[in-house]
Amino acid sequence: MKSMIRKLATGAAVLVCLGTAPAAFAQNKPHIGVAIPAATHGWAGGVVYWANRTKAELEKQYPGLKVTVKTAGSAAEQANQVQDLHTANKIDTLVILPFESAPLTQPVAQLKSKGVYVTVVDRGLTDASAQDAYVAGDNPGFGKVSAEYMAKALGGKGDVVVLRGIPTVIDNQRVDAFNAVMATHPGIKVLDAKHGNWNRDDAFKVMQDYLTRFKKIDAVWASDDDMAVGVQKAIDQAKRSDIKLVLGGAGSKEYIKKVMDGDKLVTADVTYSPSMIADAMKLTAAARVKGEKVAATTIIPSVLITKENAKQYYEPASPF
Repeated sequence: MKSMIRKLATGAAVLVCLGTAPAAFAQNKPHIGVAIPAATHGWAGGVVYWANRTKAELEKQYPGLKVTVKTAGSAAEQANQVQDLHTANKIDTLVILPFESAPLTQPVAQLKSKGVYVTVVDRGLTDASAQDAYVAGDNPGFGKVSAEYMAKALGGKGDVVVLRGIPTVIDNQRVDAFNAVMATHPGIKVLDAKHGNWNRDDAFKVMQDYLTRFKKIDAVWASDDDMAVGVQKAIDQAKRSDIKLVLGGAGSKEYIKKVMDGDKLVTADVTYSPSMIADAMKLTAAARVKGEKVAATTIIPSVLITKENAKQYYEPASPF
């Protein structure tokens, strides 16, 4: 049921596109390259799972359509893969979730200049003219919803630390929106914000540094469920009892279960499903088969998960 929110934004478009696509298929048999980060953390693991699952579904639905999925462990590797997808695999369509925004902008722009149709997912490029379509969660909404919940939970007063993700456009959007809400709460002080790179181990190190430098922390915006794992590990090891709230994000099954079970520190989460890669692939495939374009921008809302609605989003069979 976690996919319900996603479908509010894109489901209608998917159904419209997919409903009439087979009739036009004889004219268009696209080869879609899908470039995504490797499963370096839980959310990315979910992206890999959904990309491969959707590849099989699309190739079955549209005989003759081909989907090639590539995973990369770094921005440099992904930039090389993007080039290879065009020169070696002969793709005419690219769906890419950039490992990082800036290093992938020029490689993607080069493909677009050669006639490749480009759908960018999640981590936007630094130059929007390098893409034909953009599919993402509501990143400003993600930061806003998180900050509003945290401010309310703290009663408008307290000291907060922030863990940022990988340096990307979406990370900037989330943090800017979070800070904008906090600016309206003068009783809350953001002590520091450092990059934990959406990684448990990196987040553990960042949180250790915070715990050493700040003797009083009321709440942590981990901004990602994987980073929240590292944060909680550091808190447990330091035996700190001053922290009242750890707020992650993305809606992992582990953290939704914590919310459901009434965890002392984890009382809420915010949706940002890795299945958005599936939405982007389906929208792009349907449009390309018909020789049409995907909507320039598709945004999937971020929703607050609390104990009251957590069961709607809990999917124990999911890899994330």
